[in-house]
Amino acid sequence: MLEQWQIDKYNEDGFLVVENVLSTEDISALLEDFNGWVEESRKHTQAYGETIDGRARFDVDHDHSVDHPSLRRVASPAEISDTYKRIALESKVAQYSGQLIGGSGARFHHGKINSKLPHTATQVKWHQDFPFTPHSNDDLVTSLLMVSEVTLENEALQVIPGSHKKELFSHWHDGVFTGAVSDEIESERCQNPVSCYESAGSVCFMHSRLLHASSPNGTELPRTMFINVYAAEDALPYGENPLPSIHSGEMVWGKESGQVRSTANTLKLPQKPKGASFFVQQANQD
Repeated sequence: MLEQWQIDKYNEDGFLVVENVLSTEDISALLEDFNGWVEESRKHTQAYGETIDGRARFDVDHDHSVDHPSLRRVASPAEISDTYKRIALESKVAQYSGQLIGGSGARFHHGKINSKLPHTATQVKWHQDFPFTPHSNDDLVTSLLMVSEVTLENEALQVIPGSHKKELFSHWHDGVFTGAVSDEIESERCQNPVSCYESAGSVCFMHSRLLHASSPNGTELPRTMFINVYAAEDALPYGENPLPSIHSGEMVWGKESGQVRSTANTLKLPQKPKGASFFVQQANQD
């Protein structure tokens, strides 16, 4: 389990990078499945497949082609891969997330793969996760498992330490849920980021209120992350799950209390993307 100093650091900074959470065997198995999906994506020119709410499971960026695959999102991979299911629900990734959440227990909320293949255009604008997945309390952890090595060069995740302790910023602009903070907030609050990078098998655990972003990958090294969101078991979801799964709500750590806990947060509920992922919202293409 995590040591107390790691938990304290997470609570202070809003994120924690832990090395070698998974074995090389687990990473090889995850990569085998993902590389198979990349090869399959070469046969498609737009988002394809289907999740339980009818939206596409596999999302490709505008620069995707048979010779230059740009598969940027696999929604709910735990539904189509036993390996991804085990990692999301039964591994140290889930256990550490539950420990960081604290309290009586933690539930699985949703999972996805976000990938930036070599020389692809995929970008993530500055945002917080909680406005996408509001609950009665904000004890939610986003775990970003590095399926491939993440470096400064292939555009590691950028975070603003301590921003989880400050306000929730609107992700609505001109009546549209854009999934990003305003240009003014980016200029004021996001100018001194810290990069989160490590070897494959490492995990960045991030509070759902933390400001974060990442840029396109212009290198030969792929940057693939298996991202899972876990919520305190006494956090009641508000609104629809943006990536509903047959596994949503499953306990992954601790026990059920049978209670609902509320904390003071004020925000406008998000719009669920009509397209395959929040990338279309951030690009104003939804």
